[in-house]
Amino acid sequence: MGDDNDSCTKHFVLVHGACHGAWCWYKVKPLIEAAGHHVTPLDMAASGINLKKIDEIQTLKEYTEPLIQFLTALPDDKKVILVGHSLGGFNIAMAMEMFPLKIETAVFLTAFMPDHVHTPSFIFDQFIAKKGDGVKDFWMDTEFKSSGDPNETPTTMLFGPQFMAKLYHLSPLEDLELGMTLKRPSSMFVHDTSKPEAKLSKERYGTVKSVFVICEEDQGISQAFQQWMTENNGLKEVKKLKGSDHMPMLCMPKQLSICLLEIAHTFQE
Repeated sequence: MGDDNDSCTKHFVLVHGACHGAWCWYKVKPLIEAAGHHVTPLDMAASGINLKKIDEIQTLKEYTEPLIQFLTALPDDKKVILVGHSLGGFNIAMAMEMFPLKIETAVFLTAFMPDHVHTPSFIFDQFIAKKGDGVKDFWMDTEFKSSGDPNETPTTMLFGPQFMAKLYHLSPLEDLELGMTLKRPSSMFVHDTSKPEAKLSKERYGTVKSVFVICEEDQGISQAFQQWMTENNGLKEVKKLKGSDHMPMLCMPKQLSICLLEIAHTFQE
């Protein structure tokens, strides 16, 4: 195991998706650590074992606060490889905007990837628009709740058993059961991310080296929509995981770990 002064030692910070927590990286963390690197999986606010409740969170920034605190405390001479899965793409995008000099590479793992032309909610709008009349069928038994006042609390969502099974359709049954046990309500924070001030900048967000990892058998965020997001961002660095569902960290942790290590090696400074 290398130490912090070893230039070959990387620090991976892993951010989960909606309704999940740091627990979902339990297979990947030891594999990357075994290769000699540091790994920090984080719970976003009201996720995993974070004590806040989703009803207490009104903005994406509040939801991202654990990651913001981590990067704020990171010494200026240190950089991390930031990995965001699914909704976690929005968390790492905000971090890229706030701390562009502390991020060596940003990895969007079958994640929502906003651009710097539109507000972040544009990606969600496109995601829903491309589903057309089938959008209700897509969400299956996901539970949505709203106070009716978007200025008060965001609309929350909790994945149901059928929707979870779709996300985990190639993952071990034990991991689906784990996910069903540990899932917590989340939000897409559409009201907050549609505000003009939420827009990301080319000068900060756009300067961070970014890589997109496409999961080809993903039934949550389709391969076609993943590809569209890379094209929408003009992203050239794209990798693919063949045979992976929406949960590559559970479906094929070894292949994902190898992919992340290759990205770290390719983009090392």
